[in-house]
Amino acid sequence: MNKEKLRIVVIGCGRFSKFFVPLFKAHPVVEKVYVCDLKKDREQEYMQKFGVEGYESFEKALEDKSINAVAIFTQRFKHGQMVIDALKAGKNVYSAVPCAVSIDEIKEIARLVKETRLTYSMGETGVYRAPAMFCRREYKKGTFGKFVYGEAHYNHDIRNMEDSFKSSGGDNWKKFAGVPPFFYPTHSTAMILSSMPGVYATKVSAMGFEGSSRTDIFGEDKNNYKNPFSNETMLLKLSNGGIARISENRCVGWHAPETYISQFYGEDGAYEFSVANHHLSTWNPENPKMNVLKRVTDELQPKSVSDLIKSDYDKAIQEIADGMGFYETSPIQPTERLPKEYEGIWNGHNGTHHFLIDDFCRAYATGKLSPTNIWAVARYNIPGLIAHESALKGGVLMDVPDLGNPPDDWEVLDYDKN
Repeated sequence: MNKEKLRIVVIGCGRFSKFFVPLFKAHPVVEKVYVCDLKKDREQEYMQKFGVEGYESFEKALEDKSINAVAIFTQRFKHGQMVIDALKAGKNVYSAVPCAVSIDEIKEIARLVKETRLTYSMGETGVYRAPAMFCRREYKKGTFGKFVYGEAHYNHDIRNMEDSFKSSGGDNWKKFAGVPPFFYPTHSTAMILSSMPGVYATKVSAMGFEGSSRTDIFGEDKNNYKNPFSNETMLLKLSNGGIARISENRCVGWHAPETYISQFYGEDGAYEFSVANHHLSTWNPENPKMNVLKRVTDELQPKSVSDLIKSDYDKAIQEIADGMGFYETSPIQPTERLPKEYEGIWNGHNGTHHFLIDDFCRAYATGKLSPTNIWAVARYNIPGLIAHESALKGGVLMDVPDLGNPPDDWEVLDYDKN
C-alpha cells in the first residue's frame, strides 16, 4: 500500500490530455497535478483552464524527487522511450496509447516494471467499452463455451485525424500521419483479448491496402515510416485455439462507431453488433438445433441512445454516426466502483476515461497491477508490430512473441470491481 499521494506531471498539452487533467485533479489519491509542454503557450492555456501549475520540462520532472509520477500524452512514437526514461528515474507512469512502436522498447518497459515494482498503466479504452465488458462477462460465465472466432475494428479515417497530427507535427504533419495503422492496434486487439483474460496471439498473417488516394500521406517515400499502407488487416491464431480478425483502417468511409467488436463466436453462444443493436445468441435447450436470439442493446448502449433506437431507428443511427453516446456510460459499465469525486466530470470514448485514470490511481495506492499493465498491453500491442512486418512481406505467417503473465506475486486489479 502506498500512503504517499501522487504528485504528477502531465506531459503534453495537446488535443487529448485535456480530458484527463481534471480526472487526475479530482482523484482522491492525487495530491498535485502539473502540466508541461514544449510549446509554452499551450501549457499556459492548460494552466489557466484547469487551475494547475506548469512545469519546466519532462527532463526536470524526472530529476525532481518531489514528483513521483508522470502521465505521457506526447506523439505516439515517443511513448516507449519516455516511459523507459521515467521508470529509470523512479517515476510511476500513466501512458496514452500505444505502449511503444518497437518490441525492444516494450520488453524493456516490462523488465523495468518487474525490477522496480513501479506502477505502469496504459490508457487503453477498448477494455472498458461496452462490447468488451459484455463479452468478458459472458465468456467468464461460460455462455460462449469454447471460443472459435472474433472480429474487431478501428475505423478512423485520416480526415478525422488531421487536426491532431497538425497540432503535434506542424508543417510536416503528413510525415507523421502516415504511421502504419498496426503501430496503433490496441483499440481493436484489446477488445477481443481483454474479453478472454490470459489469452494471447501466437501467430499472425496480415495484408495492407496500398491503393489509397491519399498519396500525399501513404507511400514508401511519403512518411517517416516508409509505410505504403493506409489500411491493414490481420488474422491471428490465439493461444486458446481460436481465430481473430483485426482491422485498422485510416482511409475508409466510416465515422462512428469507430471501435467495436462486430462478432464474437463460441461453440455454445455468440455476440454480434452492427451500428446500433447488440445481440446474444445461444442454443435453445428445448430445441437444440435452433437458437435463442436476445437483444442486449439496452445494457450496452447509453440510455439516451437505446431510447432513441426504440423510438426512431433511422434518426438514432445518424445520431450515433455523429457521435451520440461518445461521452456517456452504458449500464454494463461498473460506474459504482468509481470515486464519487468523478460525478459530473467530462468523460469520453464511450465512458471509458474515468475507469482508465481510476485504474492507474488504484494500482498505485494498493500496490497492485493495473488491468492495463505492461504484460497485458504487450499482448495488445506486439501483434500489430509483427503484423505490419507480415503485410510488408505479402502476408507471410509469422510467430508473435509473448512476454508472458505478470509475476505470480503481483495481484492484478479486477476490471469490473472496486
